[in-house]
Amino acid sequence: MLRYIQHPVPMRGSAININKNIIIAKIVAQLQQELTLALAAADNAHKAATDDQSVAETQYDTLAIEQSYLAEGQSRRVAEIREAIKNFEDFQFKIVEEQTTVVLSSLVQMEQDIAKQQWFFIAPAAGGYRCQVTEQDRLISITVITPKSPMGAALLGKELDDEVKLSIGAKTLCDFITDIK
Repeated sequence: MLRYIQHPVPMRGSAININKNIIIAKIVAQLQQELTLALAAADNAHKAATDDQSVAETQYDTLAIEQSYLAEGQSRRVAEIREAIKNFEDFQFKIVEEQTTVVLSSLVQMEQDIAKQQWFFIAPAAGGYRCQVTEQDRLISITVITPKSPMGAALLGKELDDEVKLSIGAKTLCDFITDIK
C-alpha cells in the first residue's frame, strides 16, 4: 500500500503547484506495467529453457544454455522491478515550504538558458523514467534520477542558483538550479 502525503508542493519560482504524489503514482503505475511484462517474459524464458526442444543434440548445441541465461536474466529483472516498487511504497518525504538544498525527494528545475529548462525528480529507484504532469494548462516533463546516477550525485547538496557541471565522456554539461521543491 502506497503512503502518500495529501498536500501539493508549492513552486517557489512560479504559481504552479506540482504534487509529488502524482509523480510517484505515475512512476509506480509504469513500474507495475513493466513488472507485468517482465513476469510474462520470465515465464516464457523459463518454459523455453526447460522445453524438450532445448535439449542439446550435440556438444556444440548451446540453445539450452542460452535459454537458461535468458531465464536467469529475466528473473533478475523481475526482482529489480519488485524492489523498485517496494522502494516507492516505503518512500516517505516531508513537504517543505522553502527547500533550499537538493535532497532525496527533491524536484529540481535546471536551465541552461530560458529556452532549455528541465525538471528532475530525485527518487530512490526508477532512474531514467520520464513522466509528464499538467499544471495550470502547462505540460511539465519530469525525468526521474537516483542519487547513484551522475546527475543525481552532482545535484545532491546543491542549492538554488548553484551551477552544476557534469562531464559525460568528452562533453561537459553546465546548468543552473532555478527551482527546488
